[in-house]
Amino acid sequence: MKTLVKLGFAALLSMNFMTANAQKNNTDSNSLLWEVSGNGLSKPSYIAGTFHILCSKDFDIKPKVWNALNKSENFVMEINYTDQNEMLAMQKMMSADKKISEQLSSAEATELNKVLADYGTDLKKVDNHSTQALYALVATKAIPCPQNEVKMYEIELLKKALGDKKSVGGLEKVDDQIYAIGKAYSLKETISQLKLGNDYSIAAKKMTEAFKNENLKDLDQLIKDPKFMNKEQEKYVLTDRNNKWVETMPQIMKDKSTFFAVGSGHLWGQNGLINLLKSKGYTVKPVTQ
Repeated sequence: MKTLVKLGFAALLSMNFMTANAQKNNTDSNSLLWEVSGNGLSKPSYIAGTFHILCSKDFDIKPKVWNALNKSENFVMEINYTDQNEMLAMQKMMSADKKISEQLSSAEATELNKVLADYGTDLKKVDNHSTQALYALVATKAIPCPQNEVKMYEIELLKKALGDKKSVGGLEKVDDQIYAIGKAYSLKETISQLKLGNDYSIAAKKMTEAFKNENLKDLDQLIKDPKFMNKEQEKYVLTDRNNKWVETMPQIMKDKSTFFAVGSGHLWGQNGLINLLKSKGYTVKPVTQ
């Protein structure tokens, strides 16, 4: 169960790309890979929208992505998975000082226990988990295959980057993600999301196909579904983090040609990285082949 929750935590921010508001000028070409140039950069950098975890049968990294990574000197993910302190922080995130059952009425606890059965667990097994770890279970609905058949998009890219002795970094800390999820989803809001498990399963299948086809029009249809995230939650999970990242990215790109790998929901929209970088004077264009 702990392994499953960790996988879910890694995937949940990828699931959150269902809530970004797409802009027409950001969906004029089907691509999840974008080149960043101009504004004083001596070499272009790249941003790749990822789907953090996929089943092996659905997993594919297109040649253009490998080519962009090969051209880059630096590889940057949302979190630096090579940093042991960050991995310890993720482990710490799993537990909470106060039990979940102590924060619920008897009736609410009974109801949650029934909901958790659909996730292959029960309240007793997760009672010491944090709200963020509980919320991570939602994302496991996006993984319709056994744990030994999943692949992590960023990890496959990371292996290549390390093999090529590239510099590796992260745009934020695990604590930043924990804070964002904690602010966006209270315990009761998390339970409400858990009740939408089947809806997540259906949406995830559609998103997987759209992601594989880089079909931004279909993604746009999916990401506007408000049932998974309201505007305030979007602010904490996407907008605020994007605004912080876009302040960090220019210096990283100035020092080295960089390949950024982030959840696809961070790319487009008025508050997406593409638009924010354009507003800073960069040329950001889709890489189609």
